[in-house]
Amino acid sequence: MYLRAVTPLAAAIALCLSPLTGQAAELQPAELLAQAKAEQPAYLETVKQLVAVDTGTGQQAGLSTVSQMLVERLKALGAEVSSRPATPSAGDNIVGTLKGQGSKDFLLMVHYDTVFAEGTAAERPFRIDDSRAYGPGVADAKGGVAMILHALELLRDQQFDDYGTITVLFNPDEEMGSKGSKSIIAELARQHDYVFSYEPPDRDAVTTATNGINAVMLEVRGKSSHAGSAPEDGRNAVMELAHQLTQLRDLGDADKGTTVNWTLIDGGEKRNIIPDQATAEADMRYSDISETERVLADGRRIIENRLIDDTRVELRIDKGRPPLADNPGSRRLAETAQRLYGEIDQDIEPIAMRFGTDAGYAYVPDSDKPAVLETMGVVGAGLHSEDEYLELASIAPRLYLTTAMIRALSTDAP
Repeated sequence: MYLRAVTPLAAAIALCLSPLTGQAAELQPAELLAQAKAEQPAYLETVKQLVAVDTGTGQQAGLSTVSQMLVERLKALGAEVSSRPATPSAGDNIVGTLKGQGSKDFLLMVHYDTVFAEGTAAERPFRIDDSRAYGPGVADAKGGVAMILHALELLRDQQFDDYGTITVLFNPDEEMGSKGSKSIIAELARQHDYVFSYEPPDRDAVTTATNGINAVMLEVRGKSSHAGSAPEDGRNAVMELAHQLTQLRDLGDADKGTTVNWTLIDGGEKRNIIPDQATAEADMRYSDISETERVLADGRRIIENRLIDDTRVELRIDKGRPPLADNPGSRRLAETAQRLYGEIDQDIEPIAMRFGTDAGYAYVPDSDKPAVLETMGVVGAGLHSEDEYLELASIAPRLYLTTAMIRALSTDAP
């Protein structure tokens, strides 16, 4: 059972809100930060509980355990909660909704799956040293899950309800492409004015643009023959593939931040058979939405130049996670974050990141709604490794950031 450490927070609120009624909108930045600092022990206890359960993508038992924990926590906050199976992924998409008195609607979202194998939580339990906390998924993204829960705790204790709706989405399959959650992310995002996604930054930063991820697929068909007695009768698909990969090495565009890196190849059956089939796959990262069509068109034009006659070469793009493209709405949110951080005498950096995240599914091209901001989670690094950690010093300022953003945006335009 979760026991919340309320005593420090209650003391902070008693100092900041006396009397409470009618004072929520008048809290000063230093008071909000003091409350966030008082919330830090409870935040760390939540992270400890989450890290103690294995929730690698597809690990049904652990995902179910954490799912139930999150449902209970959201209900305790007064949220209306529903769960939807994240088919074809294991686990549930958990949606919690809080209704306020205002007009601005917020979606706070993050995943609760990790990349780690069953048993990792027991092998590397949560621990804290002087400046960092460690454990599997401690930053990516169980620290983000706790950030949402405890920011909402703070808003509740402040009796702040000038927002219209705050919706929380916890999804179980981000680490494997969000196949079972991308639709609900897109659906919910379009119902809200603002979307905050809680991936961890590696420094005090908020992210206004992320990369999209595609797979570029190349297939060559040739003709088999005996490699010793009749090689001339064959059409060597491996040789044609090598030729095509050399031609296609510059499909990326550095000026636009587009990369196309060939990473997997397969071809041949036996050493004494001229191969009749060969394939290759490339990892494509991009931020300009038009680059998918450009890469496809350029690639198909290039492969018309063949090394070996009578081979068939095909190129296609399998679309993956879309980008959060650079856009005015995200930039305005970053400016708001910078202003609010400045009010507690700290700096926060707006960045574009090379990773792809679920923020791409939330973004609507050529639309002002919703405005999307990524890396609202705790600062951390060493992600997907045994050295993963979160920075303890970042917890209170990042809790402050979410509460201050919601308070500010509920009454003012960014």
